[in-house]
Amino acid sequence: MCHSPGLGAFLAILAALSILSASRAGAQPAGSIEQNFAASLTALPAENLTVSGAFYVPVYSSVSMNPGKLRADFSVTPSVHNASETRPQVLKRIAYFDTSGKMVESYLKSPVALKPFATIEVFIAASDVRGGTGANFVVDWAATGEIAEPTVEALMFGGVGAGHYAFISQDRPIRVIKN
Repeated sequence: MCHSPGLGAFLAILAALSILSASRAGAQPAGSIEQNFAASLTALPAENLTVSGAFYVPVYSSVSMNPGKLRADFSVTPSVHNASETRPQVLKRIAYFDTSGKMVESYLKSPVALKPFATIEVFIAASDVRGGTGANFVVDWAATGEIAEPTVEALMFGGVGAGHYAFISQDRPIRVIKN
């Protein structure tokens, strides 16, 4: 068998990088939505926001598989899609709530404008079980006039033992106001 002198060191470095990559796979990307999705955002419109609404999105950071005995934890990725081809959509709030209705985290420091057909998302690692079995997101949006409402969906992914599961939860409108 032929071994090159640097092969062992190369394999050790490769193994270390794999371990580091796996340990970071569940981490929230560094930075805010404004930083992580700068290419999806545009300037806030100067005109008055005359249409607004809100969506409720049920998500599941944990699911009871056998009450009190087995729980499956899921990563949660809610995505907000601007369904308008021509107008920006202003996102005023993206808030995460737990099973008891207590706000866990707010993901926007101030409103942002999403470009036409652009998307932003939030990632919650499977190890972050603060939301519990009845978690949810609320997304408040606005626009300068009649516009297609955004689409908000959440992808949950996780597993128990050798089984892996993925499912999607869709938004439900909870408020639309036309001024």
